Amino acid sequence: MATTYNNLFLDTRARLKKAGIDSAQLEAREILCYAANKTREQFYRDMALYVSGELERRVDALVRRRLAGEPVAYIIGEWEFYGLPLDVSDDVLIPRMDTEMLVERAILRARTAGEEARVLDLCAGSGCVGLAIAANVPDCRVVLAELSEGALRICKQNIRRTDLNARVTSVCVDALEPPSANLWDFDVVACNPPYIPTGDIGGLDIAVRDYEPRMALDGGADGLEFYRNIAAKWKNAIRLGGSLIFEVGIGQAPDVEKIMAENGFESIQTTADTQGIWRVVEGTINN
Repeated sequence: MATTYNNLFLDTRARLKKAGIDSAQLEAREILCYAANKTREQFYRDMALYVSGELERRVDALVRRRLAGEPVAYIIGEWEFYGLPLDVSDDVLIPRMDTEMLVERAILRARTAGEEARVLDLCAGSGCVGLAIAANVPDCRVVLAELSEGALRICKQNIRRTDLNARVTSVCVDALEPPSANLWDFDVVACNPPYIPTGDIGGLDIAVRDYEPRMALDGGADGLEFYRNIAAKWKNAIRLGGSLIFEVGIGQAPDVEKIMAENGFESIQTTADTQGIWRVVEGTINN
């Protein structure tokens, strides 16, 4: 019996749901769009059309990969963040909604800094944070700083994809070392560093533990290695009145507040994400 796009979508959603995947509806749609090479609009338009046996086999293969644990973002090679469709690969963390609060706070700080605000996205990964800031603060300039060669490749692809070449650049940087002389005078440094304690990585969900880059997860023995190094070594890259804004893991906010205070940051404040988790810690350099 011939299968329509709608039937195939419903079957795919049911398979994902049965496996306990929370976002089965969204993932089923993304897998079908990718397999059929259709936009979401084309997919919804064509729901009543029949699919080929070849497409059914392609979707089945993709679903099997997902059921084995591979995240759908890596399967399709892209993910949306803050309204921007971005390239992703297994060299970068998949952009998450948790990180939108970091972007919100950085956008506010960049707007407050005024025209030509300089923003650094440190530990940039896919570049999602810096690109979202650039897209929403039209006159700011953004540097995406990342150590991983694979991640820098994705940053460059995403700068082109978002058409932000005129205001966004990428550089190879080790966040655990002091910045070079040409990385200075930033109004905002936004950072989503690795923050999982080394000993906790083995207990993570298989989709994270076995597929996402360990380099982007491992925050050292207590998960705070990057916060200590960045707060101490990067404050000279921030101009007077400028801000350092961190995303933090669950329960880490008090420790990160303390680290920032010990390194001379003032007006330290913490903001919760939409789930009520204290997610962003920020402070300013005033002297």
